[in-house]
Amino acid sequence: QVVLVSGHLDSWDVGQGAMDDGGGAFISWEALSLIKDLGLRPKRTLRLVLWTGEEQGGVGAKQYYQLHKENISNFDIVMESDEGTFKPSGLGFSGSAEARDIVKEIMTLLQPINVTDVYDTADGTDIADWMRGGVPGASLHDDINKYFWFHHSQGDTMTVQDPNQMNLCAAVWTVVSYVIADMEDMLPR
Repeated sequence: QVVLVSGHLDSWDVGQGAMDDGGGAFISWEALSLIKDLGLRPKRTLRLVLWTGEEQGGVGAKQYYQLHKENISNFDIVMESDEGTFKPSGLGFSGSAEARDIVKEIMTLLQPINVTDVYDTADGTDIADWMRGGVPGASLHDDINKYFWFHHSQGDTMTVQDPNQMNLCAAVWTVVSYVIADMEDMLPR
């Protein structure tokens, strides 16, 4: 059984892609690194995917889906961060009402950093096929007021990244992915 965390490498035009979507790739990598560094071993596999070709029609994600869809029932949740890594506010979630209640309970663990909201739907080109197939999905919600200042521009460099905000995003990704991966049962479909 698999809990999938992801971001994509998006620097295809004028920018470096540091915020879009290098930040999402980084926090996904960091989540697994933190879990490993803490010596935690969840009941399910945590899998990191750094997608390619999102801007070219999601070809990397479509290929991955084609290769793994026969095991769709073993995917517990698919998570994608693709709106930068600014100050997080919570998660977008798509799935059953029962699964949503579980995710809301998990998000209460993040009260100390004031990131507890669960929004109505998850977004993500790279996880869309999985969600259409019935797998619960989550996407990071953060303060996107400045997102389009940098999105696909020369300004999308590492100087845009605020290390403190990225750490908060990584904390959200780490807590949610680990707790879901370590629950007794998979999220209800």
